[in-house]
Amino acid sequence: MPLRADAVAQTLIQVRQKRPVVHVITNWVTAGDVASALHAVGARPIMAFAAEEVDDIVSGADALVLNLGTPDPPRVKTMSQAGRHANTLGRPVVFDPVGVGASRFRDEAAERILSDLHIAIIRGNRAEIGILAGRGGELRGVDTAIAPPDLSVAAEILSLRTGAVVAVTGPQDLVVSSEKRILVENGHPMMSQVTGMGCMVTAMIGAFAAVETDLLTATGGAIAFFGLAGERAGLRAEGPGTFKMALLDAIYSLTPAEFQSGVKLTEQKVK
Repeated sequence: MPLRADAVAQTLIQVRQKRPVVHVITNWVTAGDVASALHAVGARPIMAFAAEEVDDIVSGADALVLNLGTPDPPRVKTMSQAGRHANTLGRPVVFDPVGVGASRFRDEAAERILSDLHIAIIRGNRAEIGILAGRGGELRGVDTAIAPPDLSVAAEILSLRTGAVVAVTGPQDLVVSSEKRILVENGHPMMSQVTGMGCMVTAMIGAFAAVETDLLTATGGAIAFFGLAGERAGLRAEGPGTFKMALLDAIYSLTPAEFQSGVKLTEQKVK
């Protein structure tokens, strides 16, 4: 069935009604912003990362988000531990391979997570997805410098290899499964000027996946919702600082009806 605007709007309604607990092991640079975005949409964030408690925290969560932003050996080990427990319980695991390709340690950490765990959804920028798929790409810091030659092929390869829905965010967002490909065209240029936007949208995907078993709907819907909130924020912002405040307000206030009318999704079949 095609992905419909009313279906993704219904997912937003479910997030606000059920208020899912989203366990996020994220980087220290953006943890507060991620938690604020989840609170604003109606989810319940918890940011625990101590090995001694993650099994208990995962047991009480509806989804797990793993973000590679500031890795060290204990944190990577804890991510694998939390992910294994989430897999055992049948909770969706969302992975954000921040900065993969920047160092050997980061590459090995990403490969460990992908090989040890069943990942439901992978969300990265164009270079990160290209690098994970083995199709090329280059980062400057954690931003894309060079994208792979064929982004959709890279996303499809990674999806087939891992079994995950793969989301590539950038000027135009792409969501790929083994059978379908969705283009998402919501968003605002100011989003590229604020640190943590990728971390926040990955967490938003976790909130949507916590209540929606169709992972393509959850992923495409979360990215479109976040992008539409960015569009609303861009109308009010004077710069990156006011944009971030306006974005949280838009996430909080955007209604399902407004979301349904403003979503920009185009679905294509994978050849």
